[in-house]
Amino acid sequence: MAYMEKSIEELHELLISGKVTSEELVKEALKKSHEINKKCNAFVTILDEAKGTKVTESLLSGIPYGVKDNYSTKGVLSTGSSNTLKDYVPFFSATAVLNLENAGAIMVNKTALDEFGMGGAGTTGHTGIQRNPWDLERSCAGSSSGSAAAVAAGVYPYALGSDTGDSIRKPAGYCGIVGYKPTYGMISRYGLFPFASSLDHCGVLTRSVKDAAIVVDAMKGLDKRDMTSWDSSNIHLYESLDGKVSSKKLCYVKELCNIDNYPNADDELKSHLENFHKTIELCKNLGFVVEEVSVDRKLLNAIFSVYRVIHSAEATSNMSNLTGIIFGPRGSGKNYIEMIKDHRTKGFSPLIKRRFIIGSYVLQKENQERYFKNAQRARRLLVDTWKNLYEKYDAVLSPVGIGPAKKFSDLDKSYDDNTVALDENLQIGNFGGFPSITIPNGFVNNLPVGINITGNCYDDANVLNIAYVMESAMDYKGQIAREVK
Repeated sequence: MAYMEKSIEELHELLISGKVTSEELVKEALKKSHEINKKCNAFVTILDEAKGTKVTESLLSGIPYGVKDNYSTKGVLSTGSSNTLKDYVPFFSATAVLNLENAGAIMVNKTALDEFGMGGAGTTGHTGIQRNPWDLERSCAGSSSGSAAAVAAGVYPYALGSDTGDSIRKPAGYCGIVGYKPTYGMISRYGLFPFASSLDHCGVLTRSVKDAAIVVDAMKGLDKRDMTSWDSSNIHLYESLDGKVSSKKLCYVKELCNIDNYPNADDELKSHLENFHKTIELCKNLGFVVEEVSVDRKLLNAIFSVYRVIHSAEATSNMSNLTGIIFGPRGSGKNYIEMIKDHRTKGFSPLIKRRFIIGSYVLQKENQERYFKNAQRARRLLVDTWKNLYEKYDAVLSPVGIGPAKKFSDLDKSYDDNTVALDENLQIGNFGGFPSITIPNGFVNNLPVGINITGNCYDDANVLNIAYVMESAMDYKGQIAREVK
């Protein structure tokens, strides 16, 4: 029996009843880890020494899970999928990981990612590319590519991810699963390798909204080691999934979601948007009020540029400690400057180097006003626009990406410029720290596509309940990518 394809609740019941043991679940997860790694290259490290644990009242106790390799894990290799940290073994664990450990969860592997979370296709990690379990010639998106592939393939019911632009939610959409990024600071970032600190979120990938609620309930909490964390002890996500949606109001942005905006749309985008609008009608039938709203197209077109400038600047600052002197493989040279240069030249992928160059450029004194500060101003305009929407609406709905997962051979394909804002719109959730969840929304060309629900800060329970009701009315909960090609 494929236990790892079951939900957390189902596994807990089996464990409590004695129909399966924690040790058996761990063995199955490890076996599947090796099988999927051969096909999808989803893991940096597989913990073959992992053991079962005591089963308690905690729903997560005794159940295996995966950890994205940019979370520090004490005594376990934590590389960030970068050659600069290929041998790095931390002496402490991230708070989120410790919280899950305290709940009895069992880490069985570390999942691969785009190098330090920078990249959107799962192609820049030092162990190679991650392949989509629905079609091995296609991307999982990034950067939580390994986590998405593992959960979609049934290695375990959930894995940790991080989300700086859409790095949990887009891989979830491309792999036919659920990806949840809570309100900024709900989960402590202590022990998460910093990429862009004002945008970074911890989160989870699962196969159902309920499982996402269960896991984040265990991960979240105030942490004195992360000054951006906040007290969410009065928020109980799992208990709040009551299915009540009367009086709930949703909206979508017509400039992003209507096919008329894309005169050069290919068949995949057309089908993707048709799926989206069918789900809009479904939501109305479920009792939601759903309305179309308008947002200045010029502002929407700024999303990607704002994200690129801000995250590059923050990454350049955050990763200045990667010198090869404090930790990581030592570079060669006659002095420390030459050693640092050699370490960084050999250690970073070309994409990472480009982003560091952009970050350094926009932070130069003579460029700050034109680039960095203007990006911050545009970010504020976008966040304020969404905040105004939340005064009237409980959540904003949007398609995830511009269709299903892309073939690796098409990653450099030039698409219509009009599609950039649609492809990158989930970044607004990071700009504002908004709670945001992607759920499966059917198929295009036999490949999964997703829909996203984003709400106001601290309104996570409401956002998840909306997603729960939508998910319950569709047939995609718990699906496994069985056709690995």
